[in-house]
Amino acid sequence: MRLTWAQPEDLLAHELVQSAAEGKETADVRERWVAAGGDPEPAVSGAGPVPATPALRALARTLLDELDARPAAPAPDEPDDWDAIVALLAPAPPLPAPGAGLHDRVLGAWTGRAAGCLLGKPVEKIPREGIEEILRATGRWPLDRWFTAVGLPDDVAARWPWNRRSAPTSLEENIDGMPEDDDLNYPILALELLTARGRDFTTDDVAQLWLDLMPAGRSFTAERAAYRNVLDARPVPETATHHNPFREWIGALIRTDVLGWVTPGDVREAARLAWTDARLSHTRNGVYGAMWAAGLASAATVCDDVEQVLDAAGAVVPPGSRLAGALALGRDLGAASDGGEAAVRADLDRLHAAYGDLHWVHVLHNAAVVAYALSAGRGDFTTSVSVAVTAGWDTDSAAATVGGVVGALRGVAGIGEAWTAPLDGRIATSLPGGERRIADLAARTVSLAQHPGGTPGTGPTHEGGRS
Repeated sequence: MRLTWAQPEDLLAHELVQSAAEGKETADVRERWVAAGGDPEPAVSGAGPVPATPALRALARTLLDELDARPAAPAPDEPDDWDAIVALLAPAPPLPAPGAGLHDRVLGAWTGRAAGCLLGKPVEKIPREGIEEILRATGRWPLDRWFTAVGLPDDVAARWPWNRRSAPTSLEENIDGMPEDDDLNYPILALELLTARGRDFTTDDVAQLWLDLMPAGRSFTAERAAYRNVLDARPVPETATHHNPFREWIGALIRTDVLGWVTPGDVREAARLAWTDARLSHTRNGVYGAMWAAGLASAATVCDDVEQVLDAAGAVVPPGSRLAGALALGRDLGAASDGGEAAVRADLDRLHAAYGDLHWVHVLHNAAVVAYALSAGRGDFTTSVSVAVTAGWDTDSAAATVGGVVGALRGVAGIGEAWTAPLDGRIATSLPGGERRIADLAARTVSLAQHPGGTPGTGPTHEGGRS
């Protein structure tokens, strides 16, 4: 079995990168690994092409333990503890109270998240140049509609193969509702968590929910490592650090939109909920990314302007963190952009020059892309999600976050029928209960926003194909 995001020999290569980023000494570990025949280059897709021998795999486990035990360099600007994080934050800006249009905004947010995710699914992992070549070859550059394989030359298709899992369900010619994706599984899980536990849920509650409802095979990167650690009876926050080199990647950011939608206009509370969720699997900037995404979602349900949303969400990010720097770069470039093809290309070149050395699932450059797409898109749905996808990296996740924000700002009508009609109001999921209706998810979300206590002591609800 070629198991991605879990084989010790693959984890070690990624851990060498992550440990170095935390200021740990790694040169001796790298030398021992290479001398034994190990590959120090991280696998792009989660698993190297050749499984390690038993001896080499055992050495990888030993070296992972050694790196885990080494202390990281002091990072006062990037704490993990909630109180320490709060001590660094600026006061949250005053935002409007949620109005009578909250339901329309939340419906737009769910719909926009699904549409943005679906647009990016078939080209996930394909680099910028490949995405552009595919679009030019099919007459769809600049991107303004779904991807298609119709008319795609064989040599281009061979050079840039579609995402294997997504192509059968995510191209214009085969879309039939929103197909299953972890970027939608996690928001549905968040609804179940809030229904059962209210806003007083703990990180252990999140772990229990994963065990109850989420198939292990539908977790990836940091979530897969945390899932393994939960099964190994490791406590929080060790679940986020033990043999988990993905702890500052994008996984937690994709989980927290609902935590913002149920706290409309209260970005600090949204961030607290996101921190509680994210610390199961992430540290430092991986956690801040989740807090920022929740802040975006919270602000988007009450604000009318993208820049106001970005201002509010920025207030829940530690100002001296690397994430804050990435967001500032993305936002500044977006604000100065005229939206033309040449300007967008130059701006994306800047982002890739700054962060191109990171793995495509890392939080820093993907968050920078989200900030850039929102700012440069000026609240237009098509422009915003298209920029997020053509930037490359984690295309479906970035476009999902962008789509949720713009969808909340503009509502379903502002997204446009070309994007909403193929969804048919449906989201497939690998969670118990099967397919969900977007209208039902939105109604439940609004109910939780208006009645935040949940129903403590109740179990998850997933009967009858509805969440």
